[in-house]
Amino acid sequence: MKLGPDKLIDQLLKGGSPSPNYDADTEKFLSTAARKFNTGPQASAWWLYRMLNSGQALREKMTLFWHNHFATSNAKVQNVGYMVGQYELIYQHALGNFSELLHAMSKDPAMMVWLDTVQSKKAQPNENYARELMELFSLGIGNYSEKDIREAARAFTGWEIQNGKFKANKNEFDGTDKSVLGQIGKWTGDDIVRICLEQKAAPRFIVRKLFKFLISEAEAPPPALIDPLAEAFAKGYDFGKLVETMLRSNLFFSNHAYRGPHQVPGRLRAWHGPGLEAKMGTQSTSLDLTAALETLGQNVFHPPSVKGWDGGQTWLNGQTLLFRQNLALDMARRPAGYGQPATALVLADAHGKKSNDELADFFLKLFLQGDVPEETAQEDLRLRFR
Repeated sequence: MKLGPDKLIDQLLKGGSPSPNYDADTEKFLSTAARKFNTGPQASAWWLYRMLNSGQALREKMTLFWHNHFATSNAKVQNVGYMVGQYELIYQHALGNFSELLHAMSKDPAMMVWLDTVQSKKAQPNENYARELMELFSLGIGNYSEKDIREAARAFTGWEIQNGKFKANKNEFDGTDKSVLGQIGKWTGDDIVRICLEQKAAPRFIVRKLFKFLISEAEAPPPALIDPLAEAFAKGYDFGKLVETMLRSNLFFSNHAYRGPHQVPGRLRAWHGPGLEAKMGTQSTSLDLTAALETLGQNVFHPPSVKGWDGGQTWLNGQTLLFRQNLALDMARRPAGYGQPATALVLADAHGKKSNDELADFFLKLFLQGDVPEETAQEDLRLRFR
């Protein structure tokens, strides 16, 4: 059904029902196994399964955005339960209020282990979370000083995890005055988050990062574009409204935003069709694709550093290009079922495509929207499917 841009964006923002492939038992198995046995691949497969089948495509995409923003890795946390819990926290706030998300993330157990808040005591404050809060989560480099970090670190002392949840230990909290970003008081960690969000740099920082994610990794947005968006965003930090504004902008429909980099879930959805619903997006498929995603450079729950994935051209090198090609071929050739023809042929047959020219046109439009040089379309991709 062709909805048109406005109705499609309305639908994405609202979200929909789970796909026909969704199986509550499969999701429960993956999630339970990941937590019970502390296995990262099961957790990653669970998330991919949700991306494919939850019916909440935009919310899942923005959950991935925030996962990259807060860039917590189980390589250090070593607790899949904490990591899945962080996913659930981000998913809840993915299109909600950024201030609420940042406050909650500061007390998230996975984050507290990842950036060593649990080690921060009155006698020896740890600066890691205070630094990344300012540099990576709210303000950006150049909008704070080393003194601000040292002072802010004392506000996060005494934060601990008890029974898997945040707990403030008053005996280990430094209750003396702290001077942070021009404000002086007996600040707690919550106060530091508030003070960061009061800075003019904060909304601009998030707006720029979202622009890079949704519209262009290559083009730097001019102040004339960023400033009014940041001014509106600062009035309540409604992230869902900011996402909607960008999705409805002319820039989102320009060449800047043409074909984003997150191709595997989208490619798998493109294979869905009559005769394939029972196979695509199943437990085994999710596990297989989790391994494939890792070879392409993105292992969810394992970002490479506190900065997350660099994106852009860093996704592409001789090895990952080969893996992309092999994955595409595997998806096309994989049997739709025991004794059945390849996935590509089942899908084409369901749409009545028989001849070589019809097959070539069908797949060029499906995956490339027909946007290939004419000479390529005429010759090189007139493949013999049978």
